[in-house]
Amino acid sequence: MKILITGANGLLGQHLIKLLLDTTAHEIIATSKREPRLVLQDSRLHYYSLDITDGMAVNLLLEKLQPDTIIHCAALTQVDECEQQPIKAWEINVTATRFIVDAAKKINAFVIFVSTNFVFDGLSGPYKEEDTVNPVSYYGSTKVAAEKAVAESGLQYAIVRTCLLYGNILFGTRSNVISWVKENLEQGKKIKVVSDQWRTPTYIEDLAKGILLIAEKKVVGLFHISGKDFLSPYDMAMATADYLHLDKSLIEKVDASVFTQPAKRPATTGFVINKAKEVLDYSPLSFIEGLKKMLPPSPKGG
Repeated sequence: MKILITGANGLLGQHLIKLLLDTTAHEIIATSKREPRLVLQDSRLHYYSLDITDGMAVNLLLEKLQPDTIIHCAALTQVDECEQQPIKAWEINVTATRFIVDAAKKINAFVIFVSTNFVFDGLSGPYKEEDTVNPVSYYGSTKVAAEKAVAESGLQYAIVRTCLLYGNILFGTRSNVISWVKENLEQGKKIKVVSDQWRTPTYIEDLAKGILLIAEKKVVGLFHISGKDFLSPYDMAMATADYLHLDKSLIEKVDASVFTQPAKRPATTGFVINKAKEVLDYSPLSFIEGLKKMLPPSPKGG
């Protein structure tokens, strides 16, 4: 199978490439707007520069390469930036997705679109796939519109919603709640962490494996793929401090009203992942297991 990945420089894109190279014989077409970060020497891996907001470029590349499956990871995911720059957010998250869908139609490719828990309002989570979307941020609105474009395309497709990713980027730098907690506590800095937002945090390798299961089984439809533990960021921070033997007294428990942010965050999202378990045989790590894979203990313990 020939698989094209958008957003190859991102956290998910890098882990998908590594997983595909390590465990499959598929040919991989990795695309990103900038120079590739993950440079691996393998005859099955091919890099192409692609601006997904350039419809002509998307059409030409897909027509030339004829991938069987497209995994569309590229997006503007910074929630506050989307709120402050709505035109840019719509162009990257919605218009570009429509370009990919239109190009995929011409070559009859299977499309896997990566979406988010931010499509929900957070009033009644954790959520099942059939629950009604109602975003409270502009970012969430763009992902709802992009989901609609994929679902109404007439293509064979899967939509994968995920939630609060954590894990190490393979090349480059990217912060997440775990690395942020670790770095601050190691430096003896006090931090304020929200306790009234709830998620099912997702280890990046689990998400990559879930997407690969969909690609190989060619399963169509909507899937919630996340971790299995229902936690607040405060719970995650305390567990991280415990695991790394860092000073928990530096962590202050606060509610979301303490922070002033351009975009509203849904309070209680997280996912029910029974469908992914039953249909895909998806089996995620626990949060503590994910922490251990992300942060192997140092000889000194912290």
